[in-house]
Amino acid sequence: MNRPDHQPSHWSVLASGVCALILTLGVARFAYTPMIAVLQTETGMGEALAGWLAGWNYLGYLSGVLIVSRLKDLRIKDRLYRAGLLLAVITTLMMAMGESPILWGVSRYLAGLSSAAGLMLGSGLILNWLIRHDHRSELGVHFSGIGLGIVVGVLVVAGAGLVWSWQGQWLALTLVGAALLIPAWMGLPTPDRGQQLTPRHLDASPEPRASWLWLLQGAYVCAGFGYVINATFTVLITEQQPLLQGMGDWMWLMVGVAAIPAPILWDRIARRLGYLRTLQIAYGLQIVGIVLPVASGSLLAAIISAVLFGFTFIGIVSLVLTMVGVRYPAHPAQIMARLTLGYGIAQILGPVLAGEVAEISGTFDGSLLVVAGLMVVGLVCLQLMTRLAPHAPPRTPIHQGPT
Repeated sequence: MNRPDHQPSHWSVLASGVCALILTLGVARFAYTPMIAVLQTETGMGEALAGWLAGWNYLGYLSGVLIVSRLKDLRIKDRLYRAGLLLAVITTLMMAMGESPILWGVSRYLAGLSSAAGLMLGSGLILNWLIRHDHRSELGVHFSGIGLGIVVGVLVVAGAGLVWSWQGQWLALTLVGAALLIPAWMGLPTPDRGQQLTPRHLDASPEPRASWLWLLQGAYVCAGFGYVINATFTVLITEQQPLLQGMGDWMWLMVGVAAIPAPILWDRIARRLGYLRTLQIAYGLQIVGIVLPVASGSLLAAIISAVLFGFTFIGIVSLVLTMVGVRYPAHPAQIMARLTLGYGIAQILGPVLAGEVAEISGTFDGSLLVVAGLMVVGLVCLQLMTRLAPHAPPRTPIHQGPT
């Protein structure tokens, strides 16, 4: 598949990144969430297997992040990024090829690798292109693709489910993924074009002390647990409420809709309040959203919980990515790999443990309360970071995110 030689606009490059995130996260990863209920109904898959498959997916993502953190050559990054796009389509097709837990596990692990390629490599390559061509790094626009991916995934699953069985739904997702592959592939130019990066692209401020980074690491681990339970089990948590049966897919759709504008809005809030204070607000709102389904089984509580989760989870990720770009401009990819290691371990353990507990107890309430407690711990870490750097200015870097 060839790429055009003409000079693209920065909007077409951003659009290719959005399509890549819809493909590698929305189709290859997040479509699994609304498909869990379908697979349980039509294949008899239990909560424990659902959790293990999600754990394999996050293990694949973590493996991909660790590989990415060691890459230096932009051309190698470009090749692996495009391989990840192809892998996203192939692994989605694999889910339709049988009912084998081994097949599904391999699919979810490889899909995790594709997610790392789309998020880490794709974001870095696109932001690198923007910098080299003197465009502002519009991180919020790019990360809106995650929310769009959730919306696309749930709409395809719901629409295909009106006509086809679970296998037909996976095939429909595969076709949508194949269509997204074209603009995602074609819209990103070769990475070695444009001017070389110069010191003016970097912030020369001193890096924070080690204790500041360790606290950020702890807060991000807690965010990993806060994210993964809802990201994996929102549909099931909703369906377990007697008054909300049949509403699970729509609550997941609400998550995606809330996530679309979230990175842009959080970025603007951070410009006024600073990154740490904005992160504290995001953590607090996510805690409220986690506890609501335990406190009430009403439709209003479910809607507010879904909106708060969608609005905050992507905000937390984009704010941390941006803050790393500000505080560690010389080597953001290495710092993000370190942070993602803890975040990824939480993503692996969280759904496995929650799925096992839910299968025994019949409810996710206990897991949600534990996760809410962990998010409180993360909030405390952020408050301690503020004391270590009380006067850090809320700056917007030219170079943001992984490279």
